[in-house]
Amino acid sequence: MKRMLSGIKPTGQLHLGNYIGALSHFVESQEEFEMIAFIANLHCITVPLEPSELQKNLHDCVALYLACGLDPKKSTIFLQTDVKEHAQLGFIMCCHTYLGELNRMTQFKDKQAKGESNLSGGLYTYPTLMAADILLYDADYVPVGEDQKQHVELTRDVAIRMNHRYGDLFKVPEPLIPKVGARIMSLTEPDKKMSKSDETNKGCIYLLDPLEIARKKVMGSVTDSLAKVHYDPELQPGISNLLQILSSLSNNRPIGEIEQEFEGKGYGDFKRAVADVVCAKLEVIQTEYNRITSSDLIETTLQEGAKKAQILAAKKLAQVQQAIGMEIIPKE
Repeated sequence: MKRMLSGIKPTGQLHLGNYIGALSHFVESQEEFEMIAFIANLHCITVPLEPSELQKNLHDCVALYLACGLDPKKSTIFLQTDVKEHAQLGFIMCCHTYLGELNRMTQFKDKQAKGESNLSGGLYTYPTLMAADILLYDADYVPVGEDQKQHVELTRDVAIRMNHRYGDLFKVPEPLIPKVGARIMSLTEPDKKMSKSDETNKGCIYLLDPLEIARKKVMGSVTDSLAKVHYDPELQPGISNLLQILSSLSNNRPIGEIEQEFEGKGYGDFKRAVADVVCAKLEVIQTEYNRITSSDLIETTLQEGAKKAQILAAKKLAQVQQAIGMEIIPKE
């Protein structure tokens, strides 16, 4: 069975874009692949966060993984820091990555260009830790959004470089980008990705939003003056975003069918339909979340997941360190 790996960095509460772009695909993939889904808590500390806020975000992320349908019997779910090999291989990856490659990483460049101060070394080098996250497990596929594809390409480059230098160490992974719902945009600024950093808190629907709040956000979303439900990200970015949401939450119903259904109808009718499917999905997720958080499932899932992941990670790290010449006494 092919292996798929991905992780979420919960520096804030998970939102609808996370569900459509990532979590829903994780759930589907666990039926077809050996799924490894971790919570990237090392990546979380590349930017300052209050400890209590970080801990809540991590707890809710695990609960929502499970509430959205990830099954610990089918998927390996764990905290990144519970498998120490991530950080150790991360440094080895850093030593095999060129400064020029890191300088080209757009996320750091964008923050630097905006004049953000106190950018950390961890933020600069986190693509090498991401490479370690992936290569530790010989992942065949890594599902990512368009904005993370560059990091998987760096991972591939470093893997190929080290394979040429030291022998056949790593499987070179392939990035997978979902065709539908890969990039859900803000409801208020549809030219920007839906994000927890939304200052107005109106453009982002959180998975734990009260249903009446989620409905209000959809009904208040930005549209246009063209008065037709049509998919055109250039001329109608707001409507196109709502179409993606409705399609994704309706079992990837063809957007053309949805356009036909709302031909001649107003935006109010269309928004109500989007709000209905969003609230129906949130209700299911939140019911499961409440059940999970009142049980011991989070603790047992993380403990069992870390044990399974650590076996794979320790074997790979030992192989790498032996090949590089770092070991005196070979690990068994």
